[in-house]
Amino acid sequence: MRVLKYALAASLIAASSSAVAQQLSIATGGTGGTYYPYGGGIAELINNQLEGYEAVAEVTGASVENMALIYREDSDLAIALADTVYQAYTGTGDFDGRQVEDVRAIASLYPNAVQIVTLADSGIESLSDLKDKVVSVGAPGSGTELNARAVLESNGITYDDFDPRRLNFNETADALRDGDIAAGFWSVGPPTSSILNLATTRDIRLIGLTDEEVANARGESEVFAPYTLRAGIYEGVKEPVQTIGIPNVLTVNASMDDQLAYDITKLLFEQTDKLIAIHPAANDTTVEFSTDATPIPFHPGSLRYYEEVGAEVADYQRP
Repeated sequence: MRVLKYALAASLIAASSSAVAQQLSIATGGTGGTYYPYGGGIAELINNQLEGYEAVAEVTGASVENMALIYREDSDLAIALADTVYQAYTGTGDFDGRQVEDVRAIASLYPNAVQIVTLADSGIESLSDLKDKVVSVGAPGSGTELNARAVLESNGITYDDFDPRRLNFNETADALRDGDIAAGFWSVGPPTSSILNLATTRDIRLIGLTDEEVANARGESEVFAPYTLRAGIYEGVKEPVQTIGIPNVLTVNASMDDQLAYDITKLLFEQTDKLIAIHPAANDTTVEFSTDATPIPFHPGSLRYYEEVGAEVADYQRP
């Protein structure tokens, strides 16, 4: 009888301890972009598929803030633009003097597209037309602002040439709708909800970049690549629009448990259909895109998955 009591007590203790799931925080961005729903999709995968873990997507100021959260280990996972991740890892650009050397990649998820939006009747048809206008360049500390600045400055336009406003995606859409700004930058996986919603109430135009402007921007950042926004991506957009794309990277601190990093990586690539059902940007979530686009070392747990599936990993991507 005593043995049975001890066995019962042990099983109750085990059941009690297994019921206490480890909490995982996923730093994303604003609710009007792609990071938040995509991060919510990752959280849902973890909650449904990884026993012993509970994850939640957190609203943040996006890329730059997210690197600080990873540095302080205030978030377990964070999505950020590749150029921001690269600068954080190398201690360059906006991270000069505050290097985040412990940041590691789980995967590159999908490419962002720099989307410059104006109203169809604004008269703005090119990058140079932004001069002397009121323009939203993205939320303070966001990857959108970093990208906007790089695109503008590489093409000879500085903040002195126009009136910059630092608004998040929803605020930018509202300001365009209300006529408070002339144009706004989004650096986000297309299509994004805030532009979709804007296009249902106002006629919009996407401002394309010329071949020369794309080349100038690529000279500014090693992670920029040509990208074409397809016709029909938003209501009223009848022709393809040339711009640039930047990968989005799911990052962690190097201190993350190897098995957890492995399990999350495996989930991403073997349950992708569930992410696609949440947001179409996940159509680009492939092993090939990840190994082609990730600019920093993978976490050792993630690297194990890539090696298991026979992916080609560059030397600089190894920790």
